[in-house]
Formats: sequence, C-alpha cells, structure tokens
Amino acid sequence: MSKHSEVPTALTIAGSDSGGGAGIQADLKTFAALGVHGTSAVTAITAQNPKSVLSIQPIEANILRDQIKAVTKAFRLGGVKSGMLYTVEIVEIVASEFSRLAKGSVLRIADPVAISTSGATLLKAGVLKTIQTLLLPAASLVTPNLAEAEMLTGMGVSSIAEMRIAARKLFETYGCAALIKGGHLKKSPESLDIYFDGKTELLLQAPRLQVGKLHGAGCTYAAAIAGYAALGCDLSYAVQLAKEYITQAISQHLVSNKHVLLNHFPE
Repeated sequence: MSKHSEVPTALTIAGSDSGGGAGIQADLKTFAALGVHGTSAVTAITAQNPKSVLSIQPIEANILRDQIKAVTKAFRLGGVKSGMLYTVEIVEIVASEFSRLAKGSVLRIADPVAISTSGATLLKAGVLKTIQTLLLPAASLVTPNLAEAEMLTGMGVSSIAEMRIAARKLFETYGCAALIKGGHLKKSPESLDIYFDGKTELLLQAPRLQVGKLHGAGCTYAAAIAGYAALGCDLSYAVQLAKEYITQAISQHLVSNKHVLLNHFPE
C-alpha cells in the first residue's frame, strides 16, 4: 500500500467569478497548481465575464463567518489571502479573522480589490476606510496595483520612485509589508513591482508581455504568495516565487472564445 502525501492548506476569502478568470476560481486553481490544498470562504457572488460585471450579491455575515470557522476548525492553515470584500461588515469579519490567525503565525495577504479589470467598482461606500483602519493593520502583506496604492496612500503613484515611496508609506502607516504592482506603468518595457517589509526592499522584474486584456492576474499573484507561504516559504521569498509564477501564467496564457485566460498550470 502506497503512503499518501501530507499537503499544506491555504485559504482564500474572496468573491466568486462566474466567468472563472478571477476571484475564488482563480485562487483555487493557483493553489492546486502549487500542490496546496485550497479552501475557500465566498464573500460575494458576482455575475461577470471577462468583459463586464452584471451584478453583485454579498454573502450574509453569518454565512461568511461559518465558512471561515468550518475551514479553520478542520485544517491548519499555512497561508490565507483576501480578495473582494464588498461591504463594511465583510471587511470587519475578515479583519477579525486575520487578527486571530496572526496569533498562529499564519501569513495573511490582503489584496485590496477595488475595481475590476472591466472597470466595475467592487467596494461599497465606506469599505476603503474600513480596510485602512481594520484590515491592513491585521495583514502581513498588502498587494495593491497602482490605482489601489493611490487610494490607500492618498498620493500619486506612476513611477518606480513613487512606488518605492508608497510601499514605505503603507508599511509605516499600517505595519504590514507592501507589494506595489506596477503592471500598469506607462511606457515601461518591463513589468516592475516593489516589495518592502521594513527591512528588505525588492525590485521584481519581468518582461512586459503584450497579451491583450487580462483578467485575474492580481488575484492569482496574491494567491500564489499565500500558496508559497503554505509551502513553508518566508514572505519575501514567497513574493519572488509568486512573481515567477504569474509571469509564466501570463506568458503561457490560453485563449477561449477570443478571451485571454491565465494558464494556472504552466509548464
């Protein structure tokens, strides 16, 4: 009889994407690709595809709490990430769970999803403020893109120099490490990200890949960090490996009905 391998577990707390390109669906595929058992707590049900978001239905607070409770009672988590947190009440619940998980030294990745790739707003009024006051101080890492970094810091972020300043400002303000994703830097021949954790600064570089409109890259990047953390990597190394993973997922992208899709199982 063959021995069965013990695999680590990660948790995603995010919205469901009916188009399968982002959110819970992207996160679980990422965990599977890394050899990590993926668990989930759905924060909202979205009716969307790569081009548009038709409607959003947030999950009731007690159901969200029970999803997280069910997972944490049965599994020892190695990493957790949050994505779309649509209401103030949902952010409050996730922030509370992050604080609880911090006591067990579980790495907590907050991806402050504010606007979908198609341009739809994914936060209700007051949510951003609650993310700033409750969630980020309870997180190990925040992973904003340029627009989200501007929202969180109140400063313009459109260059590497400004990304470095923003990363430091996020760390100094909230006490968590920051990964500023520069995929939308104009005229840059490379995809450049800045990581800062109070001691270590990293410039993460990859070729800029012209693949068309892409959906779910931010979710996948953050999920990969949580997945590598579950595999035992420290935070800075998990970020570096995740950068390599998302670069390969983009470079080996798939196409379905003319929609560009990330390849979550690149060779």
